[in-house]
Amino acid sequence: MPSGFHIDRRPPILEITIDRGKANVLDAATSRELGEVFLGFRDDPANRVAIVTGAGERFFCAGWDLNAAAGGERFDDDFGTGGFGGFQSLADLNKPVICAVNGMAVGGGFEMLLAADLVVAVEDAIFFMPEPLVGVIPDTGTVRLSRMIPDLIAREMLLTGKRLNAAEAAQWGLVNRVVPREELMDTAREMANRIVEAAPLAIAAILDLLRRTEGLPVPAAFETMQHAESYLRMVDSEDAVEGTTAFTEKRAPVWKGR
Repeated sequence: MPSGFHIDRRPPILEITIDRGKANVLDAATSRELGEVFLGFRDDPANRVAIVTGAGERFFCAGWDLNAAAGGERFDDDFGTGGFGGFQSLADLNKPVICAVNGMAVGGGFEMLLAADLVVAVEDAIFFMPEPLVGVIPDTGTVRLSRMIPDLIAREMLLTGKRLNAAEAAQWGLVNRVVPREELMDTAREMANRIVEAAPLAIAAILDLLRRTEGLPVPAAFETMQHAESYLRMVDSEDAVEGTTAFTEKRAPVWKGR
């Protein structure tokens, strides 16, 4: 059994709840275990969307376990094939990950949100990165944050540990929806269920192409898209025929993922 998190398999949705100490911190071993979970999620056609949340009401995830660090674990240790939290750098993860933020998202916990596809948060959620105060840097935050929000706001968060509340995070486009606590998981599941109504290969192609074309000029992005395996597989799929047929026949499509 995994330590530090719980898994609820309800295909086509996989739910993962971080539950490790009062602040839901992760050490390298737990992160590697999460990486194995996400590898299985990536490769299992029965699961199409993952939801990640935290146990309790105070913390989503407070990042790296500093007690493990004090015991000798290094900042650059092996946190697993998917990086910290299991999915941030997992290759070819063309399935959506939704973060349901139930409390404070700190350091590596906040960085997990930057790698997610959708984020829903409770009204009293807090977001910040304190890594420089303990002598390290937020890897993902340094690389991704200024690409997602205005550069000066990103710099203030990175350099000073500035905190954002849920409303501010939504204002800067880091959160899709802010909801009352009792609506958090229902909202995340609603998002997941809307996704699974769509064709699996279409969703996979969108995520793959978003990643491949990031930062490219529009002509180069179209060129990349038209030659991408995920795009060609989607265009030539049985599901592409099924979708148009179901529409004309006024019925729900039956997706096969091929």
